[in-house]
Amino acid sequence: MTQPDAGKEVQRLRAELRRHEHLYYVLDRPEITDAEYDALMRRLRELEAAHPELAAPDSPTQRVGGKPREGFVKVKHSSPMLSLDNALNEGELREFDRRVRDLLGGEPFRYVAELKLDGLSMAVRYRDGVLHQAVTRGDGIEGEDVTENARTIRSLPLSIETDERALEVRGEVILGRRAFERLNLDRDREGQPRFANPRNAAAGSIRILEPAITASRRLDYSAYFLLDGGAPLADSHWESLARLAEFGFKVNPERRLCRDIEELIEYCREWARRREDLPYATDGVVAKVDSARQQRQLGWTAKAPRWAIAFKFPAEQQATVVERIEVQVGRTGTLTPVAHLRPVAVGGVTVSRATLHNEDEIERLGVRAGDTVLIERSGDVIPKVVRVEKSGGGQSFQMPDSCPVCGGRIVRQEGEAASRCINTNCPARLKESVLHFSARKVMYIDGLGEALVDQLVDRGLVRSVADVYSLKPEDLIPLERMAKKSAGKLAANIERSRRNGLDRVLSGLGIPFVGERTAQILARTFGSLDKIAAADEETLQTAEEVGPKIARSIWQFFREPHNRELVERLRSAGLRFEQEMVRKEGGPLAGLTFVLTGTLPNLTRDEAQARIEAAGGKVTGSVSKKTDYVVAGSEAGSKLDKARKLGVPVLDEAGLLDRLSGQPRLKA
Repeated sequence: MTQPDAGKEVQRLRAELRRHEHLYYVLDRPEITDAEYDALMRRLRELEAAHPELAAPDSPTQRVGGKPREGFVKVKHSSPMLSLDNALNEGELREFDRRVRDLLGGEPFRYVAELKLDGLSMAVRYRDGVLHQAVTRGDGIEGEDVTENARTIRSLPLSIETDERALEVRGEVILGRRAFERLNLDRDREGQPRFANPRNAAAGSIRILEPAITASRRLDYSAYFLLDGGAPLADSHWESLARLAEFGFKVNPERRLCRDIEELIEYCREWARRREDLPYATDGVVAKVDSARQQRQLGWTAKAPRWAIAFKFPAEQQATVVERIEVQVGRTGTLTPVAHLRPVAVGGVTVSRATLHNEDEIERLGVRAGDTVLIERSGDVIPKVVRVEKSGGGQSFQMPDSCPVCGGRIVRQEGEAASRCINTNCPARLKESVLHFSARKVMYIDGLGEALVDQLVDRGLVRSVADVYSLKPEDLIPLERMAKKSAGKLAANIERSRRNGLDRVLSGLGIPFVGERTAQILARTFGSLDKIAAADEETLQTAEEVGPKIARSIWQFFREPHNRELVERLRSAGLRFEQEMVRKEGGPLAGLTFVLTGTLPNLTRDEAQARIEAAGGKVTGSVSKKTDYVVAGSEAGSKLDKARKLGVPVLDEAGLLDRLSGQPRLKA
C-alpha cells in the first residue's frame, strides 16, 4: 500500500473507531461486536507500525502506551477548582436560595440540577482540539498531571472538533457499580484488599503509575464544565453542558433545568428515591445558577462559589451487631476506638467497621461488644454508629493505659476527648508521621509519597522520621517504581530540606495542635527549638495565640524520652534549630493588634497578614477587648458581630491599606 493510500485508510479507521467508542462508552448504543472493534483496532495498529510518519497523539491506538511513570508532576490550575458548600436538608437548600435571591436583588434566575457523582474531579485541557493535559483536582490550586492515565478512559475524547485554540473541560472520574464489583472480585482472587467504595477505587486508579493498570479498571469520565482561560465559555451552564455533549463528552443525562427552588427540591426528592437504580454511585445533587453573568455577580468565598451548592442525600441506615471494639493509633498518636461489625450492606457498600471516635462517644452511645446497633454512612462515605438498638450484655469498654502498639505513655488532657500516645516513633504513627514530615507545607520532600513511604517502613529502612536523612540513592534504587534518576532526585530533595527554617522543623515534629501557623509564631517568639523544648507551660503561653491546651501539648511532647531522642537525631542530621527572632520596631502599625475575617476583594488572608506584620502590627485569631482593629471582607461572620458588640473599630480593605500607608481613614 502506498503512503497516500495508507494515510487515507488510517484516517478512515480512526474516524470509525472514534465513532464506535462514542457509541459504546458515551451513548451506550454499540453497533458492532467487541471482536469487530478489535479487528479494526488491530488493522490501525498495523498501518501505523508500517508507516510511523502517520502517528498522531489523538489516535485510538494511543490510549494505552508508554512506560510506567516514576511519579506525578504538580500542575497549577487555570482557575481554582473549589469545593462546594453542602446543604444537608431542604431547609438549608431553601436558605441557599434565599441568599442567592438577596444577592441578585430579586432578578430572575434559573438553576441547573445535576446528580453529584461520587468520584475524583479532573480538569482536561485541549490544544487545537487535541487532548494535551489532564490534571487532578489536588488541593484546588494545583493538582497532579495524570495525562497518560486519562488517555485510557474510553469515554474521554482524545480530540474534539472545535475552532477554539485552547479549551478546558472539567468533570468527574468515576467507576460504575458493575466495574467496581468486578474490580473487587479480581482483587479477592489476587489476595489484595478490597476497595471500600467506587470513589476510592476511581481515585486510586487514576493515580497508578502504570497506565496499563489504569486501563484495566474501566474508568468513566462525566463532564460538567467547559472553560476558556479558566472562565465559562458559554453564557449559561445549561448551554455549556449541551456544547460538551456536542463535542462528544459523556454528560449526565439526568440533568434538569429548574425554574425555581420548588422544582429543584422536587428533583432532589426524586433522585433520593431513585438513586439505587442508577448504574453508578451518587450521594446528592449539585445545583448551579445557570447564567454565567449571574455567577460572576454572585462571586466566590475563599472556599466555594456562592452560585452553587451540593445537596446531600439522607444517609442510609442498617442494623448490625458489634463483634468487638479495638483501638487504632493515628499519625498524631490519637487512640480511636473502632467497632468491628458483622458485615452489612449500606448504600451499596459492605460495611464491617465504624469509628466510635473516643471514650466520651462510647459512653454517650452506651455501646458494648455484642450489642445490636444502627449504623449509617455519613455523606454516604464514613460509617458511624447512630444508636444501640439492643443490648448484648457485653463488658464496658476501657481505654488502655498504654499504647497498644508501642507500649508508650498515653495522655488525655483535661477538657479533651482524645487520648494520645506521645511517642513519635510509635510504629502505628510512623508512616503517617513521615508523610506529614515530608508534606509540601512542612519539610517539602517532593517524591516521598505514600507508596514509597510504605516500602521504606515495611523494609525497615525507616524506623524513625530522622532515618529519612540517612537514606542514600543506593538504598532507594532497589525499591519498586524507583530508578537511578528518580532515586537521585529524591536524595537531592531530602538534602535540600535540611535548609528549611525552624518553623517547618517544628511543624514536622507532629506535636498535637501545633500546625503551620502556631509553629511560625513559636519560632518567631522563641527563636530556638531548645528554648521551646525547655520552656514551662506558663512561658509557652507568652507566645501569641498559644493558650493552655497548646502549651500543655508542647510541654508533654518534649517530656517524652522518645521525642527528645528524635530531636537530637534531627539536630545531628543538620536541621536548623534556630531562627532570628523578628522584632519590628516602629512602623505605621507598631503596637496594634488586628483580626482578619471574611474575604477581602484583592488581598488574600496570608497577604494581608504579611503586610500587617511587616508594618509592625500583630494578627490574632480571635476578637477581644485587646483587639485594636477588625479587618472585615465579604461573608464576615461571628468575629465581625463580636467586634461590633465590643466596640472594636472595623476596617475594610481600603481602610487597612490607608493604615498601612500611614494615612488612616477609618471606616468603623
